Amino acid sequence: MKQATYILFAAILLVSCSDFQKALKSEDIAKKFTMADELYEVGKWSKSKRLLDQILPKYRGKPQAEKLTFMHANCSYEMGDYYIASYHFDKFTDVYPQSEKAEEAAFKSAKGYYFNSPVYSKEQKETVEAIEKLQLFVNTYPKSEYLPEANALVKELDFKLEKKAFEIAKQYDLIRDYKASIKSFNNFLLEFPGSSLREDALFYRLDAAHNLAVLSIDDLKEERINDALGYYNALLRAYPNSKYLEEANTKKEELEKELSTFTKS
Repeated sequence: MKQATYILFAAILLVSCSDFQKALKSEDIAKKFTMADELYEVGKWSKSKRLLDQILPKYRGKPQAEKLTFMHANCSYEMGDYYIASYHFDKFTDVYPQSEKAEEAAFKSAKGYYFNSPVYSKEQKETVEAIEKLQLFVNTYPKSEYLPEANALVKELDFKLEKKAFEIAKQYDLIRDYKASIKSFNNFLLEFPGSSLREDALFYRLDAAHNLAVLSIDDLKEERINDALGYYNALLRAYPNSKYLEEANTKKEELEKELSTFTKS
């Protein structure tokens, strides 16, 4: 029974492939249209797109062009070719702004930019573009069914930018460029005041300031110790029960001891 089912399935597949090849080579535009539509409906994106590539120019200016243009863009999207998909979805919304598919096209275009956003450790040009595209979609379609997903994607992309900025500042601390680290953490805290990494940033800023103060020459030490103690107080004001409390208190004690020794001398 299983063998018979397999043979039947294989036969159907062969017929389907044969029909596709015939349609691909045919001069009959209507036949290509029908086959492309059938393949699209069953998720055969690559085959459908090959036919659409052939016939789309033939339908420019005709009623069928709207449907075919969306299908063509969506095939690229479903195949994971997001750069091309976003480009074609953008063209679709420009040409057919009143289409019932315009909202979906706009969202998928923006989501295509989201998929092209790299990991946080790399250049984030595409991430910024994706946020801008998604925000434009939210502003254009404030009541869209895609709104919750769009907002979730923006939040995820925002965090990626936060993580990028945070890790740059932390890296300066690791390579002992403490002044650059403090400056970067200050910029981070100003740019991302509601970040989930705020507590971490406040602590690592303190850490960099502590190290800078302890290693400073006498002429700069007192001022830098006081700056570091100010960063300690900022951490404790924001997070009285900080997960870094024990480490922060140790640094505070070291700073106060250093300040006391420095003052006596």
